[in-house]
Amino acid sequence: MSRAKQPPERAADPERAASDPSGLLDLLGVAAVLVEADGRIDMWSPQAEELFGYTGDEAVGQYAATLLLHPGDREAGMGLFAEVMATGRPWAGPFPIRMKDGSTRTIEFRNMRLTDSLGDHYALGLATDRATVRQVERKVALSSQLVTQAPIGLSVLDTQLRYVAVNGALAAMHGVPEADHVGRHFREILPGAPFTTAENQMWEVLETGRPMVDEQVVGRTRADPDNDHAWAVSLYRLEDHGGHVLGIANVVVDVTDRYEAARQADRAQQRLRMMADGSARIGTTLEVERTAQELADVLVPDLADMIAVDILDSVLRTGRPDRGEGPALLRALAVKTAYPTGASEAIIAPGHLTTYHADHPAAHCLRTRKPLLITHLDSGDLSRIAADDAAAGLLAEAGVHTDMAVPLIARGEIIGVMSLARARNPQPFDEDDLTLAWELASSAALSIDNAILHQHIRSAAETLQRSLLPRPSPRRPGLEIAARYRPAQAFSEVGGDWYDVLPLSGGRTALAVGDVMGSGIPAATAMGRLRTATSTLADLDLAPSRILTHLDKITQGLDPYIATCVYAVYDPHHSRLDVACAGHLPPVLVRAGRPPELLDLPTGTPLGVGSGPFETAALTMNPGDQLVLYTDGLVETRDDPIDQRLDDLLRLLSPPRRSAEETCDLLLRQLRGPADHDDVALLIAQARPLAGP
Repeated sequence: MSRAKQPPERAADPERAASDPSGLLDLLGVAAVLVEADGRIDMWSPQAEELFGYTGDEAVGQYAATLLLHPGDREAGMGLFAEVMATGRPWAGPFPIRMKDGSTRTIEFRNMRLTDSLGDHYALGLATDRATVRQVERKVALSSQLVTQAPIGLSVLDTQLRYVAVNGALAAMHGVPEADHVGRHFREILPGAPFTTAENQMWEVLETGRPMVDEQVVGRTRADPDNDHAWAVSLYRLEDHGGHVLGIANVVVDVTDRYEAARQADRAQQRLRMMADGSARIGTTLEVERTAQELADVLVPDLADMIAVDILDSVLRTGRPDRGEGPALLRALAVKTAYPTGASEAIIAPGHLTTYHADHPAAHCLRTRKPLLITHLDSGDLSRIAADDAAAGLLAEAGVHTDMAVPLIARGEIIGVMSLARARNPQPFDEDDLTLAWELASSAALSIDNAILHQHIRSAAETLQRSLLPRPSPRRPGLEIAARYRPAQAFSEVGGDWYDVLPLSGGRTALAVGDVMGSGIPAATAMGRLRTATSTLADLDLAPSRILTHLDKITQGLDPYIATCVYAVYDPHHSRLDVACAGHLPPVLVRAGRPPELLDLPTGTPLGVGSGPFETAALTMNPGDQLVLYTDGLVETRDDPIDQRLDDLLRLLSPPRRSAEETCDLLLRQLRGPADHDDVALLIAQARPLAGP
């Protein structure tokens, strides 16, 4: 709100001030009567005409006692008059007066003797209605008691916002004595940004006359400079009975308890929202780094201005905490700040290893398994929470003033530490903040530990998978061969995809690609058993359909696993390709000078179902032709139709012709996404002329 224009002071215009009524005297209607020494009325003011009813012509020259007093009161009245004239001592008090209409009113008088330059005496009587005086006295008494004794803060400020009056309650709120308020400007008593808005509102009320009621102001005064207080402030413009602006009345009620209760309720709701948010956002994947970052994203900026999540390096490497001697080695996984700040340079960057000195809060958490809260950081504490003196300087420059460290504990084992700090947020961390951080850290620690466990299991499965796959020679009689295996991404498990290249008698070569349905080490183990069986059966020199029949029986013994498979035998001497399929996606044959085609084979049922029989298809495969065998992870996605993906595969295999190795790389690059949920086995065999004898 911009500052309103200040109202001009009426006293600054003498001509206007002279013509204005006096306010209080005008309200009281004070009449003036001048009486000569013999009791005759010499002067009669207009107010006297209004008060008594007689005009000046009717009153001047008459004896005051005869005109204004009932016969029964004249002796007493004349006695008081004689005493004032004789002694010069003024007299004040009520006296019954006869009005022109014959009625009687009690009038409040103040009589005094005047002496002119010739030494002659006169009596000046100032008079007003006694009921009016009593009404004004009651209002003044009420206002005085209200201002001085009310438990709420009250003050009156003039048109320049200088204090005219203030009661004890408001002086106590301000921490400034009542006497020290008078004559000082509002901003002198209450300096600082929190009170600027209140001052601007005062100017607006002075200008518009519209009151403001129960406006909340939160700030700190000299009475309690270390803590915020809240006040409900009401502002009213003060005017006299003529409408002239006198200043502003300020009514202040301390509502700190109500403000704190509302703030605590808001914080409780915020904690509930953060807990719900954490439950929804933390642990959405089985990626360790991403889970740590999700924890940081939930807590910054709602709880902290900056956060670092560190995990024990031994847990990341082996899945277990290191029980050795010496400082623990941690790896930074996630860092986040609520805004750009130099303090970020004092925090270990993600991916880097670090150890913390013995007094560091993170080291305390690792030793005790308990969180550490530092409500207020001094210069010594900054050195305690920083990695070195340079980092401490950066934290001090950024204004870091409160810190806490919370252990990450999963399944009874401490796996890391979460460190939080505030700089721009002026509120220190408290026990409620620590409780919230502890609850979120406990939930996140389990998700991080699950991700680490999954990572180790996946790594073991991938290692097993790769160890079971062959390393085929790039050349076989009449063939150039290329093969690839790509595991699933981090949030899924390694599957049972495999390929095989088996030498047969007569220079022939068996080519196989299969997929055990399932994932993890059990699927990889089942795949290894099927590959061993395939290799053994190949030595029997059976037709592809017979090979699949035997594999079907073997797979039934691997319950609950089933698998799909394509088995082909290539004879380079006759350019013949025999192929059989067990529930697998069709191979692609790329012939020279012709568009790629999906082979229309008798599909058969998957291995392990036991429905057989399988059929062998015989094809011609001439030098230069390519046979592409693949598992479903190459073409299947959760969002795209399989027909569209197969069309994409054929498009990529269209001219220009590439080598088998180049084709493998192209297909994986174009068809595999960074978040694909399945693994891929890819085998490409390109026919070439047989070498001479």
